[in-house]
Amino acid sequence: MTDAGNPLEAYGRWLATVSDDWPAEAVDIAYRQFIDTMAALLPGAVAPVTLKIREQLRAWGPGDITVVGSTEGLTLPWAAMVNATAAHALDFDDNFDPAKAHISCVMWPAILAVAEDLGSSGAECMDAYLAAIQIVGRIGQAVNPPHRKRGWHATATIGTLGTACAVARMLKLDAEQTAMAISLSTSVAGGFMSQFGTMAKPLHAGNAARSGIQSAYFAKAGVTAGWHTLDGPTGMNTLMVGPDREELRAAIREPEHGQTLTFETENIGEPLLIVEHRFRVKRFPTCGSAHRSLDALEDLLAEHDFAAADVERVDVHAPAMHLKNLMYERPTTGLEGKFSIEYPLSCLLIARSCSLGDFTQEALQRSDYRQMMERVHRHPIDRPETEVNTTIRVTLKDGRVLEKSVFMPRGSKAAPYPTSQYWDKFDQCSALVMSAPARQRLRTAMENFLDLERAATLSEAFGVDMQPVGHA
Repeated sequence: MTDAGNPLEAYGRWLATVSDDWPAEAVDIAYRQFIDTMAALLPGAVAPVTLKIREQLRAWGPGDITVVGSTEGLTLPWAAMVNATAAHALDFDDNFDPAKAHISCVMWPAILAVAEDLGSSGAECMDAYLAAIQIVGRIGQAVNPPHRKRGWHATATIGTLGTACAVARMLKLDAEQTAMAISLSTSVAGGFMSQFGTMAKPLHAGNAARSGIQSAYFAKAGVTAGWHTLDGPTGMNTLMVGPDREELRAAIREPEHGQTLTFETENIGEPLLIVEHRFRVKRFPTCGSAHRSLDALEDLLAEHDFAAADVERVDVHAPAMHLKNLMYERPTTGLEGKFSIEYPLSCLLIARSCSLGDFTQEALQRSDYRQMMERVHRHPIDRPETEVNTTIRVTLKDGRVLEKSVFMPRGSKAAPYPTSQYWDKFDQCSALVMSAPARQRLRTAMENFLDLERAATLSEAFGVDMQPVGHA
């Protein structure tokens, strides 16, 4: 098929032919997200959802691909499913704005699992990630923000397509096979935001990794699919955006994160979206929609040094979409607490921290924290996040009113973290579940990742027994 305007064909051709000579800045950004994903992956290995699916998949048969937190391997799709679930289990992983998705938690575990199967090098893994994330961004820009606003979990949907892109690159599929891999992946892409605050949400990442791998391998085996699954009358652009797509596109004045509801097919690789948009990286293990508020409150606490007992009320003025994501006003479980604004703000007010240990069933029942949540009030602003600040207003019992506004959170393009802070996060997370010798072995492999002839050297380093620490 030859149709220059068909995004499926254009993306397949680009992925199959683009040079692997990536700019140093792009490699550096991607490498930092690799560190961040590994940091989230390790404690996520002992999260209840990860342990449950690992045991079930083990009952269906062993394999040779490394599973995080275990000395027993699984077959390729199942191992990737467990590892990607672990990477998203604690909601401590990055966000990629063009796609509105947690993309690294899906693609890095899938890439590492495939690298074991193929004997790929660390450099080949990096190439696959960089090539795929460009197409992830282009697809995200063509369907968002309505895709996300209407309740699709883009980590599950676009994440599946992104994994298919990465694995097609690793398999060295030709242009048509790569297009078929993407097309096949649209048939297994799905996940609803109604699953937020449950074990199903991190399982979305696992499903995306598994399904994307299967789609690429099926395409290699010669399985074919439709040519208009992205832009046809019953394609992703209609079914996962809405029949009013043309009206929505016409109404766009200032696109968020390059989201124009149009598939870019001419200048696919320019600019590189990983450099243009970077990522939102988390200091707090909560939904990213809470981070602007958390940054603002943390600044107020540092500037005015007040105590929780001094607080009369807290008013949160934030984009309506952020507060929609933070759907649990009175969470009762650790998972629900990650999708609340009232609870993490209460953690900061009372303990001056919001950490993994705060998101357990027991922690959510603390009476002083539940009382503090009653003092937090939300005020949605019906404007895009790129047009409005998040403002925290704290009224103290002595009559003072303290206010702070934040446009973009720390860890985003506006205030990126240095590489040293990524390593600090890795060290802190790995110490929760790994012995010092095991941590050092893994960190050494990570530090040398781009020079590894066998990327499996790294995977083998996280295939060790880990013990639950009761944080998820």
